[in-house]
Amino acid sequence: MNDFRILGMMSGTSLDGLDLVLAHLTESEGAWGFKILASGCLDYEPKMRQRLQAAIEMDVGGLLAFHTEYGKWLGDQAAKFLAAQHEPADAVASHGHTVHHRPEAGFTFQLGCPQEVALRTGVPCIGDFRSLDIRLGGQGAPLVPIGDRLLFGSYDFCLNLGGISNISFERMGKRTAFDIGIANMLLNHLSSESGRAYDAGGALARSGKVLPDLLKALDNLPYYRQPFPKSTGYEWFRDQIIPLLNAHPGSPEDRLRTATVHVAGTVARQIDELAGGSPATVLVTGGGAYNDFLMEQIREGMHPDIRVHIPHDGLVENKEALVFALLGALRLSGSVNVLSSVTGARKDSCSGILYLPEVSGGQRPPGSGILGG
Repeated sequence: MNDFRILGMMSGTSLDGLDLVLAHLTESEGAWGFKILASGCLDYEPKMRQRLQAAIEMDVGGLLAFHTEYGKWLGDQAAKFLAAQHEPADAVASHGHTVHHRPEAGFTFQLGCPQEVALRTGVPCIGDFRSLDIRLGGQGAPLVPIGDRLLFGSYDFCLNLGGISNISFERMGKRTAFDIGIANMLLNHLSSESGRAYDAGGALARSGKVLPDLLKALDNLPYYRQPFPKSTGYEWFRDQIIPLLNAHPGSPEDRLRTATVHVAGTVARQIDELAGGSPATVLVTGGGAYNDFLMEQIREGMHPDIRVHIPHDGLVENKEALVFALLGALRLSGSVNVLSSVTGARKDSCSGILYLPEVSGGQRPPGSGILGG
């Protein structure tokens, strides 16, 4: 039996903040269970949010300096969080913040030096979960589907509405997953035109009208016609979606309604196609689950026999951080944590590099017998 207490940390493309979940994860005869011991979300201050968003434009020296600085910040937040909970941790599993994701060019980069996290928390930190899969010819994403299979396998589909919408499901005995398309990254960008970080409940979008030309342009983006496995990120939003927004002016409310209808349409059509007319259950997590207007549009766009389940708040907000804690536990146990059926890699892998804290007196920290890979 495996038994771990892991702090999972996740910063998503929507830039909502840093999610932290301290989870007790157990495994017996291949079956994994979890209990969330503590959770929290640290909102980014405006300056940090702006720097994270602009990091993709930094030169190499600036990016590496920020990598170290942000790693120290992550380590400090993790140390404070663990101290406040009075709960021990075997390790921290840190996703970092994706700045460059270019699997077609053979690389990905998650900001936030894991070595700094290990040094500042005093426990091992597992980071860089995506690079090995890319070296094996995969997309390096999505990673959450292993958690969907092991922790939430009772649902036909697991849908996450974060900065990007993504979905996972079982097909012929294999877990399959991919990024559907844009989601909160677009909606939050348009909300900022009204001085808001996000469109609470979809109220702004509900008050607007659809701009047909903008909707058609968004629906016709080439990415949606690509077969899966596929993944995308901020580069796609910057290079292909922002130019469309610039070419189709309108009121913030009208642009938001159009964007929300677009996001809902891409999600609803994809789930309908995958379900093939059969009844199905969908677990929905991520910030988009709180957007009432978006969820109404998704439900209306799908077959009535598809049932949507939005879990309790803690899981909506914390599922990805929880799954990264699971990825860390799988890494420490030497088990597969990245599925080639999801990413398109040549084979499954046990991914993540283990960074050890400073040790004195010849002592070895927990997990120090496991080499980074």
